[in-house]
Amino acid sequence: MTAERSPRPTALVTGASAGIGREFALQLAGRGHDLVLVARDRGRLDVLAAELTSRYAVSAEVLAADLSDRSALQTVADRVADPARPVDVVVNNAGYGQRRSFLRNDVAAEEAAFDVLTRAVLVLSHAAGVAMRDRGRGQIINVSSVAGFIASGSYSAAKAWVTTFSEGLASELEGTGVTVTALCPGFTNTEFQQRAGIGKPGPDFLWLDPARLVRDCLDDVARGRVVSVPGLQYKAMVGLLRVVPRSVVRRRARLSRR
Repeated sequence: MTAERSPRPTALVTGASAGIGREFALQLAGRGHDLVLVARDRGRLDVLAAELTSRYAVSAEVLAADLSDRSALQTVADRVADPARPVDVVVNNAGYGQRRSFLRNDVAAEEAAFDVLTRAVLVLSHAAGVAMRDRGRGQIINVSSVAGFIASGSYSAAKAWVTTFSEGLASELEGTGVTVTALCPGFTNTEFQQRAGIGKPGPDFLWLDPARLVRDCLDDVARGRVVSVPGLQYKAMVGLLRVVPRSVVRRRARLSRR
């Protein structure tokens, strides 16, 4: 028997249990999407699924997975690629906080971060890109960071990869009906810093509201924008970083670590 297709589009969000991912889930549900919620913490996902179902009358599927585990990641990729249950929007948002600089950190932690921040994006974007291209429609949102435009350790490097990868994939999918957007936020008011044991640096005006950030990103996705930088302060910063000599960027990164 063929599974009955829901009349609503379906969005899959990784890192959906908190922060920007949770906000994506809320806003996509509010726009009429069924959800597939992916994160490590099943308990938090169950609570969110119940909230979405109650508030928006959508279905919310829970898929608990640690994306640093290749078997778990493949399970999520298989869900994305399932032709019987099409996924119309994929939000690669799962994060991995690092408390130490690269050489002070354990290499196993660096490898786990690399798997979550880059390999998971690659694997899920491939699954989504092939399935969506074959259907002639779909949206891929890869959550990168303004940090990708600077030179500040392995996190910065991973986010630079996400942005460049997204731009390349967007070019490959041009004209197919599938769009790819790299979201590059700066500091955002979520619980990420607290959970990762990271302080809250910088003045208040640098901190973005997650609801506004996600709303602006979804508007950029609808416009077909490939790189979405929320906030005038960060648009200006990224514009400057694109023209400043890299030697200056590296020097500023060295000073910030002292």
